[in-house]
Amino acid sequence: MSEMMNALVLTEYKKMTFMKVPKPEINDGEVLIRVKACGICGSDVHGFDGSTGRRQPPIIMGHEAAGVIEAVGAKVGGWTVGDRVTFDSTIYCNRCEYCMKGQVNLCGNRRVLGVSCGDYRRDGAFAEYIAIPAHILYKLPDNVTFDQASLVEPLSVALHAVNLCPRDLNASVTVIGAGKIGLLIVQTLRAAGYGKIFVIDRNPSHRSLALEMGADRAFDFRPEAIQEVRAETNGEGTDIVLEAVGVDEAFHIALQSTRKGGTVVLVGNISPNVNFPMQWVVTRQITLRGSCASSGEYPACLDMIARGSIRLDSIISASAPLSEGDEWFRRLYDRDGDFVKVILNP
Repeated sequence: MSEMMNALVLTEYKKMTFMKVPKPEINDGEVLIRVKACGICGSDVHGFDGSTGRRQPPIIMGHEAAGVIEAVGAKVGGWTVGDRVTFDSTIYCNRCEYCMKGQVNLCGNRRVLGVSCGDYRRDGAFAEYIAIPAHILYKLPDNVTFDQASLVEPLSVALHAVNLCPRDLNASVTVIGAGKIGLLIVQTLRAAGYGKIFVIDRNPSHRSLALEMGADRAFDFRPEAIQEVRAETNGEGTDIVLEAVGVDEAFHIALQSTRKGGTVVLVGNISPNVNFPMQWVVTRQITLRGSCASSGEYPACLDMIARGSIRLDSIISASAPLSEGDEWFRRLYDRDGDFVKVILNP
């Protein structure tokens, strides 16, 4: 009989069940990790009701996690039981053309932890244990906590997006969306030496946090924000806009907040489709770039956290036992409270 463990399972849409499931077994190239912290991602909350189609029940969600190695596969070298680790949310093959170019986020055999869609199903980290391929592991610096390490994945997403921006010293930037990713983008932009940073978000407390973390001005999420950004940039708009929401209105505010010849980096992807103003983009020669997950930014992220150049404690709104997961998913889904990041601790 299989050994059992506790897990938080999306058993049906809008229902998370804390229950016993079989403890995963590892193959020769994997390690077994005892999960110590796993953050609730916005994509998990959007998958909670089935709207994304990428969290089909039953599935153990969760991909922002850290823990301790419990067991090591027979062909795994360089890792030992007791190592404190985090891991990429993307399982990439390390063999395809994209992986060979370092574009592991575009891997042709890509699997994302905690996702079940039409193509594949891979349980995630809202559980006591998870089996992880050794090649996506990263060791934690001694002064980085498990809760902080659970934010390495979203920080890597932020850093990847900023790495796709033009490297113009002191360039002005607008960040649309001051949730977890947006706030991490603001801090990364400031650490990277960009100039004026403006933030657009509908939540007043998130706007305040953005200002604390390095933004120069923060505006309410409404059409008037476009003119407010332009007023700060001689009527032109900023050199760069990072859109971290992923809905039609945010996309249009992003395009209209960008100067001629500017760059828009698209990070959010809640809506699968948006209306595209072709003439506006063409006649203003705007560059659009999609930003998908991350590709090798984990070591830099861990170093930035260890050195204190990225502040995470203000982003962590609450930590709770995994057994309370259903309640927290419902609160986040219903917007019951003002939370940026909630972490569940198995």
